Amino acid sequence: MYRIKTYNKISKVGLQVFDDKYTVGNEVENADGAIVRSMALHEEQFPESLLAIARAGAGTNNIPIDRCSEEGIVVFNTPGANANAVKELVIAGLFLASRKIVDGILWANTLKDGEGDVGKTVEKGKSAFAGPEIKGKALGVIGLGAIGAMVANAAADLGMKVYGYDPYLSVRSALNLDHSVNYISDIKDIYRNCDYITVHVPLLDSTKGLIGADALALMKEGVRILNFSRGGLVNSEAMLSALEGGKVAAYVTDFPSEEMLGVPGVIAIPHLGASTPESEDNCALMASEQLIDYIENGNVTNSVNMPQISMPRSSEKRICVIHKNIPNTLTAITGIVAKDGVNIENMLNKSKGDYAYTMLDVAPTDYDAVCEELKAVNGVIRVRVI
Repeated sequence: MYRIKTYNKISKVGLQVFDDKYTVGNEVENADGAIVRSMALHEEQFPESLLAIARAGAGTNNIPIDRCSEEGIVVFNTPGANANAVKELVIAGLFLASRKIVDGILWANTLKDGEGDVGKTVEKGKSAFAGPEIKGKALGVIGLGAIGAMVANAAADLGMKVYGYDPYLSVRSALNLDHSVNYISDIKDIYRNCDYITVHVPLLDSTKGLIGADALALMKEGVRILNFSRGGLVNSEAMLSALEGGKVAAYVTDFPSEEMLGVPGVIAIPHLGASTPESEDNCALMASEQLIDYIENGNVTNSVNMPQISMPRSSEKRICVIHKNIPNTLTAITGIVAKDGVNIENMLNKSKGDYAYTMLDVAPTDYDAVCEELKAVNGVIRVRVI
């Protein structure tokens, strides 16, 4: 029997894939796996039994990745599962940035029970909320992953001139891009030439404050900027200064902060990017399936801290080893398994940064004794037999 702890309310569509081998719920103790959405886990003490955490969403800032790696806990996310939901809100953001729709609605609501004819007042005052069409305008998309590529294609379909930048563009993402999307190799060309800029990259040390004073200085007067990725990608102080000076005509963000609220030109949306029932179902389903495959087979798909690795079973038992990516570790592992004449029927080893993962399908042996020896190898973090 396996135990799965849920840290947030998780879609039933996702949880229903756990069969009677699993106990699932937020009161589960000594869990083998966990599913989380937005709850912060940095102060959480994980049990030794915990093998993996699946984030039902793309961002993993709420999970202590480094600590999990050190403890041999695989962290999954669900890239692409919420991509359409975010894409649709980004497209809405383009219109909100252009047409002063929010301000217009707020003003129209003030006319209730006022003096005079509402229709005449509307016709007289509507010019204050006019704005440009997006057709024919230049949109720069920074980050062409699952969401960025969908945004780029949708904007192209709406008649925008789309320019994309992503130094880590994958073959899959490139193939998914509309042929009309112009790939840019220098991000400064996005800043200089685009009327609208939307950011779709993860928040890392290297991307924090990506849209700051230097980037803003290169941009067109009256540029409109959208941030539906992470709040920290935009330097708030620089953005406020650019809004006040007219450099930025509108800033649409899905991550409200105290300093941004009530500022003219800022459209703050309460983190609605993935808040659709379809997205929540998709994320929960992907997270659950990845957990099951790892717990039962040792396969790793969409992990942020371990290499992607999958191997068809070729024996009754499989030994899985998480270890540091250091010289001679793999030699030591295979030497221990093979020293008593145990046949390795299939093996796969992959690494990601400082960590590596080895899977071995082996003939019947004294697995307990083998595991104890493997745990003593320098750099080995976790060993289990499935």
